[in-house]
Amino acid sequence: MNVNVLDTALIQHELSILRDSSTGGIAFRKGLQHLGRYFAYEISKSFPRIKRPIATPLDTAVGLFIEGLGRIVIVNVLRAAIPLVEGLLSVFFEARVGIISAFRGEAPPFPVQIDYVRVPKIEPEDTLIVADPMVATGSTITGVLKVLERYGAPKRTILACILTTPVALDRLERAFPGLNVYTSGIDNSLNDQGYIVPGLGDAGDRAFLTL
Repeated sequence: MNVNVLDTALIQHELSILRDSSTGGIAFRKGLQHLGRYFAYEISKSFPRIKRPIATPLDTAVGLFIEGLGRIVIVNVLRAAIPLVEGLLSVFFEARVGIISAFRGEAPPFPVQIDYVRVPKIEPEDTLIVADPMVATGSTITGVLKVLERYGAPKRTILACILTTPVALDRLERAFPGLNVYTSGIDNSLNDQGYIVPGLGDAGDRAFLTL
């Protein structure tokens, strides 16, 4: 499994705003959108690139083009990922989009309930990006990834998450060793309710003002 911790100043600046308990719902939601856009820039660096000549109005130049931008499937893990996906789509605007509603139950054993799935067919040429802001125990995202296997095998699978933990990464490594993880931070602790500590609280509640 390949884990990419995105430690650029702009990403860490946005993460710090999200962590702050005084950040209101609108600012929190906008922060998730911003991080989705910045994550997309970082993810785009992993796509193959080609150079070819192009004609300008005055002469010719060598242009650089990213291959595969038209072969992206983004899966939105409801509900906290909605703003994050908006940011991803502002860059990957050609992407096909799937939706999965997944709910993690109460503290241990954290049963996962998936009650709605609407996902396009995933082709071998596709890059699959699964967006879920908080990957704490790894139980929800593991269930989501197993469901997605029914829809096809992509060229590669990327998990875009704001924060995760060693516990979740260990679970994902065992279940999906080929997974590529993009995250802005790895926090070491989980509390008794399975929330990431220090974390940033419940991303869905903070984004949609349902605290």
